[in-house]
Order: sequence, then C-alpha cells, then structure tokens
Amino acid sequence: MGHAGAAAAAVRYLRSAGPAGPVEALPRPELRCVRDGERAPVDQGEFRRVLGTFASGVAVVTAPAAEGEPGPAGFACQSFSSLSLDPPLVAFMVGRTSSTWPRIARAGVFCVNVLGADQGALCRAFAVSGADKFAGVAYDAAPVSGAPRLVGAVSWIDCAVHAVHTGGDHLVVVGRVAALGTADDDAPGGPLIFHRGRFARLER
Repeated sequence: MGHAGAAAAAVRYLRSAGPAGPVEALPRPELRCVRDGERAPVDQGEFRRVLGTFASGVAVVTAPAAEGEPGPAGFACQSFSSLSLDPPLVAFMVGRTSSTWPRIARAGVFCVNVLGADQGALCRAFAVSGADKFAGVAYDAAPVSGAPRLVGAVSWIDCAVHAVHTGGDHLVVVGRVAALGTADDDAPGGPLIFHRGRFARLER
C-alpha cells in the first residue's frame, strides 16, 4: 500500500469510526536494526544527550471530549513543527503507546497551544498520566474544533487530523490548520523553551 496509502487509510478510518469508534493505543513496534549479540549503532542515552542540545518550544496538544468520555484530552508535546504553507499543515509526534493519542484520534481534531515562558508548571501537569490534567486550568474553545485553547498560551493552532504516519516507536500526526492566532502584543514574556532537559526563556 505504501506510506501515502496507509496514511490515507488511517484518516478514512478515523473519520468513519466517529466519536465512539474503537481506537486503541498501538503496541510498541518490534523493530530491529542489529542482530542478537551485535552492538547497537547508537546508544539511547547518547542519542537523548546529543538531541537534547537542540532547543525547542513546548506545546500542549488538546482535543475536545469525544462521546462517552469524561472530559477533554491533552498532553505536553516538545516534538511539534510547521510542515506546509500550501496547504497549511503542521505536525506533532506522539508515542505509539500514548494513552492520550487514541482520544485525540477519536475526536479527529486538535488544538496546539504554544506555551508561554511562565507556563512551565502547566507543561509538567500535562506531562503526567492518569490525572485530571485540566483541573484548575483556564481555557476556552478553539473556534473550529472546539478543542481547549489554554489561557496564557502565546499562540494557538486549530486543526483537523489530516494524515498519520508511522515513525519507529512514534506516530507522526499531520494536522490541517483551520484557524490560528497569537496572544495580545502586550502579553508578558515569550515562549517557553526546552533545552538539555530544562526549561528556559528567550533573552530580549
């Protein structure tokens, strides 16, 4: 079928399943690049250390509650990027065993909230599993998807799921942008930055 056909099939499935469709977290893939007894080409700890030198922004990806669910879904995401200008596409990466991704998949829509410099605690709250991540969190509804738009975020991008690709132990989720915006020009601070395992902020 090829990657393009598989992605198209995944999107068709998400749309046909509807809010109540059974979307399960995918198991960790059995991928091997070396034989038994051979040294792995890259040590995982070294991989994390070196890639940690790449500074990135931090976002929270949210989705509205699907039918039968107690509330909206969301998770902290460092792997987010713009992808295409025409059509307007963005992408985020999520672990295949994530318990939040199936809820976003059921909704078929999501909102990317780019966090501000003073929202490190909010990021940590959305990075945990099994808790009510939205307890005490102020938000309104994104204009198209209805996904939570977090108060204090420096920008927001309202999307529909456009395609899903496999990428090792992660999924690459492509979203088609329906609406977007930034905070007021006089909003304090700038974006929250993540570098070498720590939060940081831009010097102005």
